[in-house]
Amino acid sequence: MPTIQSITIIPSLPDRLMPLMTIARNLWWTWTPEAIHLFQDMDRELWERCRHNPVSLLGTIEQPRLEQLERDDVFLARMEKVQRELELYLKAQTWYKKISKNRDDGIIAYFSAEFGLHESLPLYSGGLGILAGDHMKSASDLGLPLIGIGLLYKHGYFQQYLNPDGWQLETYPSNDFYNMPVSLVRDKEGNPLTVHVKLEGREVHIRVWSLNVGRVKIYMLDTDVPLNSLSDRQITSYLYGGSLETRLQQEIVLGMGGIKLIMALEQCPSVCHMNEGHSAFMAPERIIQIMRKDGLSYNVALEAVRATSIFTTH
Repeated sequence: MPTIQSITIIPSLPDRLMPLMTIARNLWWTWTPEAIHLFQDMDRELWERCRHNPVSLLGTIEQPRLEQLERDDVFLARMEKVQRELELYLKAQTWYKKISKNRDDGIIAYFSAEFGLHESLPLYSGGLGILAGDHMKSASDLGLPLIGIGLLYKHGYFQQYLNPDGWQLETYPSNDFYNMPVSLVRDKEGNPLTVHVKLEGREVHIRVWSLNVGRVKIYMLDTDVPLNSLSDRQITSYLYGGSLETRLQQEIVLGMGGIKLIMALEQCPSVCHMNEGHSAFMAPERIIQIMRKDGLSYNVALEAVRATSIFTTH
């Protein structure tokens, strides 16, 4: 059945509790014990059911409990303290600011097929993703001018369980992006930002979401767009799922789509870092963009990309 209209219902928090949503939508809270305990103490049972996801918690907690918390001076004081700590963290002098003396060296673009940031964001499967997540958190603490580029999977990686006969099976839960701390990136006119890549002569539309990790952002690419065919909408459905063709399509979306996104954001990367080879198509797309923008020959553009690309192997 075709979709006639999509409606997104946003939870209504009392005005005095609105700082909770600001805190929940920045993964700074995941390495800040006071913030974790703040959400946990709102409703411990619901916190476990929500898999420690504060955005989901705030959207499902019962209204009487919110009204109770709104009148709880001790809770409000704790919330305001955490809010101040987040604001101070975002504004603080960082290591990079000190050594760079505020000069503009351009951004570092970090490409990864998975980011292991927290259990409430099931967009990773193992060590490669955990490394990428820790890389982003460290970049935030250091104040590096770094952005992450990844894929926003509708189902992510599988979860395992045992059936009544003791056999290990897996399931692919659906990710509800509107109950995750991600936001649609919009263009200057306020419309959802989209970039495009060519796959076998057809144009694939890519929607862009952003995720705040302390001081840095991760931009995540999503092909589940109504303008795409059903098969193209499923390109970003599963992490390491599907056929070899699907995996290749994912790598084109990540690498080439990621560079096109950076151009759409009017950013100029001084370095592009590939976390394993999933984003290898980033390199030829950079060469194409440099040749077009700067009028350089292929050989010169190739050397420029070679000198400003980093690769981490696993």
